[in-house]
Amino acid sequence: MLTQAQIDIVKATAPVVAEHANTITATFYPILFRDFPAVREVFNQTHQGGGSQPKALANAVVAFAANIERFDEIKPALRHIIEKHVSLNISAPQYEAVAVSLLKAIAEVLGSAVTPEVADAWGAAFWVLANFLIGEEDKEYARKAALPGGWRGARRVKLVQKVKESDIITSFHFEAADGGDLMDFQPGQFLGLKLTIDGQVTHRNYSLSDLPNGRSYRISVKREPQGHASGFLHDHLNVGDEIEIYPPSGEFTLKPGGDILLITAGVGQTPAIPMVKQALAEGRKVTYLHAALNSGTHAFRGAVAALALTNPNLRAVFGYSEPHPEDNPDFTGFITPEILAEAVGSGSDVAAYIIGPKPFMRAVIDGLQALKIPTDRIHYEFFGPAEALA
Repeated sequence: MLTQAQIDIVKATAPVVAEHANTITATFYPILFRDFPAVREVFNQTHQGGGSQPKALANAVVAFAANIERFDEIKPALRHIIEKHVSLNISAPQYEAVAVSLLKAIAEVLGSAVTPEVADAWGAAFWVLANFLIGEEDKEYARKAALPGGWRGARRVKLVQKVKESDIITSFHFEAADGGDLMDFQPGQFLGLKLTIDGQVTHRNYSLSDLPNGRSYRISVKREPQGHASGFLHDHLNVGDEIEIYPPSGEFTLKPGGDILLITAGVGQTPAIPMVKQALAEGRKVTYLHAALNSGTHAFRGAVAALALTNPNLRAVFGYSEPHPEDNPDFTGFITPEILAEAVGSGSDVAAYIIGPKPFMRAVIDGLQALKIPTDRIHYEFFGPAEALA
């Protein structure tokens, strides 16, 4: 527990920390990777190089300090962090590495302003947050391990099928290397992969792109330009090869009841495929609005169209921004406010689920808000560090 004196110090110094937050976090990561090199493997270095990870941490530090007296109220908002950490198998010793490195960074940037009392207060505040996360993550590890087909930590799986879904997206089907069952998951969740590429361990998360069946998992991966992990999967992982995975995680799942509107772009549709199937099995009406460049990049069009033909509760709408001459999309160009309005229709209780590139998601969220869709019925999955989209 924090003392009132520690709370007062954090509140008093929070504006200074906020002013220098980006510099502090940009200083923090080099210290962390230098002093604790084993921690480096759980971080996506693309996000590091682009600056999005340091900025996300800076925002989190500032937000936590601003809510230091209302910690119980913000605990539900930490679920996203817990799920992400579980997908990377984060453990208590890694929090110790972060604590030491973060306090070093604060002291390096703020200099003499960091008195022993200030360092003590910020260290205590960090451990209030860290101990809560460690406890919740340990509960989640134990829960997953107790499920049928469940486990804790890394588990070896074998690639049993590799299917090209479009010019840029390939599906990878895995079964347990020991021949055992694989725990169920909720549609919309993702799988943590532990890959060894050129002798270096790399972690990545990829959405599960089909319903659970107890025996196999499917992920569908877009080949990214200069993509370290996606390039390895596409070019070097072959049927029969084994990798390690962590149990499925994630909170981007369907809320109970009501009609749903799924709005996706590009490879963002991968978690949406099992969500569509789940909603239809529950008897819910689904409008599935997907944007792609053209038929060459559009994966799963045949599968979704076939579902729509056999299930009157599904309406599928496909749009291409750069269609080939032979393409026949439902609309061309980008998703407009008019297209959104038509997709929403008159349903006042529709819940929207959005997945795609950040500019796409920002535009769609703005459009839905303009249509008076309540914020609590707009849900999204953002690939990469959490950032403000609206």
